[in-house]
Amino acid sequence: MSAKHDSKRSKTDALVEEGTFNPTPDKVRDPKFHGSEFFDPHDSVQVRYEMLRRVSIDKVSVTDASDEYGVSRPTYYQAKANFDAAGIAGLVPAKPGPRGPHKIGDEVLAFLQARLVPGEPVRARELAKLVRHDLDIELHPRTIERVLKKSGR
Repeated sequence: MSAKHDSKRSKTDALVEEGTFNPTPDKVRDPKFHGSEFFDPHDSVQVRYEMLRRVSIDKVSVTDASDEYGVSRPTYYQAKANFDAAGIAGLVPAKPGPRGPHKIGDEVLAFLQARLVPGEPVRARELAKLVRHDLDIELHPRTIERVLKKSGR
C-alpha cells in the first residue's frame, strides 16, 4: 500500500508530504481556526482560501486579512492571482526546485545528438564524459537519457 493511502498516516504527515503544511499556524489569528476540528491552521490551502474569502465576501481589507492570517500583503496578492488563474488548485504551493534540465540548452542537446550512432543504444556515461571534457559541464548520465528520450531519441 502506498504512503499516500496509508490509513495510519496523520493529517500533519499528509500536509507535509503534499507541501501544504503551514509552518506558522500560531500566526493565524482568525478565531474559527482555534478549537475547531474543521478549520486547521496547519493547512496552508485552507488558511489562504479563508483569507481570500474574508476579503472577497466579508469585505475585510487586504491589510487586515493578511495580518489576521499571518502572511504578507504580497503573499495575499500572489494567492489571489493563483486562485483567479486556477481555482483552489492554485493555492497549493508549487514544488520547489528546477522545472526542467537547466544545464541542457540547444547547444548541449545538439552536441549530444551529433554523437549518437543510429541503431545503437545511447551510451549516457560516455556522453557525460564527453560533455565534461569538451564543454566543461557536469551532467548525470540519467539526465542525458531523459533529455534524449524527450527529444525523440
